[in-house]
Amino acid sequence: MSLKDSITKDIQAAMKSKDKVRLETLRSIKKVLLEKEVSVRPLGQTDLTEAQETEVLVQVAKQRRDSIEQYQNAKRDDLAQQEAQELAIVEEFLPQQLSDDEVAQAIDSIIAQVGATSAKDMGKVMGPAMQQLKGKADGKKVQEFVKSKLNG
Repeated sequence: MSLKDSITKDIQAAMKSKDKVRLETLRSIKKVLLEKEVSVRPLGQTDLTEAQETEVLVQVAKQRRDSIEQYQNAKRDDLAQQEAQELAIVEEFLPQQLSDDEVAQAIDSIIAQVGATSAKDMGKVMGPAMQQLKGKADGKKVQEFVKSKLNG
């Protein structure tokens, strides 16, 4: 079952259960997926690939995380809490997130592969790291790990 089909099924379930937050969140995810689908049609592609779907979900999750941070800085805990609820729903559709240890191991492996030795080599590491860990780990977390490993 494609992600779009899964979300459509969940939208119907949310409508039946009258879960307003879940319904609105699922509809917003579906909207972004449809927009992405329309944007790739000129390229001759009719459906999104799994990687493209994951990319969209990662983008939606990142927006939610950024909003949470901004609301917390503005002392709007009510809005931050709502964004956190929506983020939890988005994360249900993302691939399983890696633990800190797993991210650290992956970064150690990439550093060894590219031969990075100092902070100057951060660009050499970040490209392959984000490619390998896309959707499985938050970009900020990956960046922090790479910085600490190359500076330490």
